[in-house]
Amino acid sequence: HVQLVESGGGSVKPGGSLNLSCVTSGLRYDMYCMGWFRQATGKELEGVAGIDSGGSVKYADYAKERFTISRDSAKKTLSLRITNVHPEDTAMYYCAALSPPSRPCRWVKNVDWSALTEYQHWGEGTQVTVS
Repeated sequence: HVQLVESGGGSVKPGGSLNLSCVTSGLRYDMYCMGWFRQATGKELEGVAGIDSGGSVKYADYAKERFTISRDSAKKTLSLRITNVHPEDTAMYYCAALSPPSRPCRWVKNVDWSALTEYQHWGEGTQVTVS
């Protein structure tokens, strides 16, 4: 039984920072690509950042300067650091996991890392409010 549990959300003033965490269980963590997604009220779910089994990272254009994704194999956790937060960062942030059959997940050239349907497991989210 796979579980992904996010934490670290809350209220923060513009310009502040947050650290989000995703604790995983029930999966072979090191086999998976992992991603952070977010959804603001009334808007579509969108990719924030992704990281593959080898540690290669992907970012949405808006996230390249202020967001940092990382993974900890020992703790089987995924993290997202957000700095200099903007009001438009207000959203529910979700952790998700992706694994191709029978092999570690690695990004390939021109991969659509943020394709929602490719991610097999999702957490229930943690709310970030910037105001």
